[in-house]
Amino acid sequence: MSTLSRSGAAPPVRHVHLGLGNFFRAHQAWYTDHAADGAQWGIAAFTGRSPELATALAAQDGLYTLVTRAGDGDHFEVVTSVARAHAADDHAAWLGYFADPRVQVVTTTVTEAGYVRGPDGGLDAVRPEVRADLEALRADPTAFVRTAPAKLVAGLAARRQAEAGPLTVVPCDNLPENGSAVARVLRELADLVDPGLAEWVGGTVCFATTMVDRITPEPTADDIATVEARTGVRDRAPVVTEPFTEWVISGEFAAGRPRWEDAGATFTDDVAPFEERKLWLLNGAHSMLAYAGSIRGHVTVADAMRDQTCRGWLEEWWDAASGHLSLPAADVAAYRAALTERFANPRMRHRLGQIAWDGSQKLPIRTLPTLRRELAAGRIPPGATRPVAAWVCHLRGHGAKVTDARSAEILPLVTGPLPEAVRSVLDVLDPELAADDGVVAAVLAQVRELEQS
Repeated sequence: MSTLSRSGAAPPVRHVHLGLGNFFRAHQAWYTDHAADGAQWGIAAFTGRSPELATALAAQDGLYTLVTRAGDGDHFEVVTSVARAHAADDHAAWLGYFADPRVQVVTTTVTEAGYVRGPDGGLDAVRPEVRADLEALRADPTAFVRTAPAKLVAGLAARRQAEAGPLTVVPCDNLPENGSAVARVLRELADLVDPGLAEWVGGTVCFATTMVDRITPEPTADDIATVEARTGVRDRAPVVTEPFTEWVISGEFAAGRPRWEDAGATFTDDVAPFEERKLWLLNGAHSMLAYAGSIRGHVTVADAMRDQTCRGWLEEWWDAASGHLSLPAADVAAYRAALTERFANPRMRHRLGQIAWDGSQKLPIRTLPTLRRELAAGRIPPGATRPVAAWVCHLRGHGAKVTDARSAEILPLVTGPLPEAVRSVLDVLDPELAADDGVVAAVLAQVRELEQS
């Protein structure tokens, strides 16, 4: 049985990525691999925490098999754009790439929670891990740091010191206006480290805004065995994804970039309409199904889609959210139809427990905008409140296991009487919603309904 290895040299590193994982390898790395000039844009990718994936990929020269799983069969391809794979603690390599003028693009996939933002959207500078990184960088700009913003600021400090020139940061996580959101966090942290660095970032670094869309579940042992059986190659790090993919990008690039448009990326002056469609209809639906579907005993999105009760709840959520989108109604209807097919694909085992992580970070972005708009219009439809009610049930131990960046703060709130628990959880999400008796009553009624389902 053969193993993956390159027949020639890896492409030159001109692109750095933070958050080496399945989604990045099915999305950004795939787009670079399919760009006409992709062979000139090798990626140095760093894990967020665990070194295991970097070790596996390094043993394969950065190569891996991408399995595109349609309802009628699998397509296998070897992606070649990851030139170097590094563990998170390889800080010297991280700083070295930033100091190299050939590197001109930095992308990130660290999840919504990874940017350690506070309730106002800025840097949560009181978080212990942020304070520790801040103290380390003040003492030594090359010190090893752990949070994503601190890693990026350390890299930018190294680039400034090396006079390596302009750079563009391209965040690829599900944050509204993610370019400006990440720019704010990094500039605030840079200013706390060194006001001169913050000024340099403001004048030298660009931040693009993006919307990304491709369902990429965690691969299983069966997936690894399938790759080996079908390709004759032993791959320690394959990725499974769906045929659908979308990448919408706006903003100026300070230096060069791959020709991602060759692979189908859309460049536009305004990402917001696409971003809202995806965040509300896809991600909001995923969160609702993750909590409500797992309460009903389902393991994957496709399992939940075979449950007519879950399907009804899904349509109610989509009806509530769709009315607040700015894209043409025909486009929204087509996207909903495509999502129905994508979610129901029985060969994509997208686990609800994986989607359920970090609801405290996701619901304010994916579901609360619709609830607020419905409330402003004088309505509290069940579709708009059910994701919140299902999350309350999740926190109370129903369905998927709780894994949340704010679990230590939130879990104690749900141990008391249910009416108080509902209002307390709503207060964490949005104090104005918690102060609305109608919203509290609607969520409370649905929590009781779900806990009896």
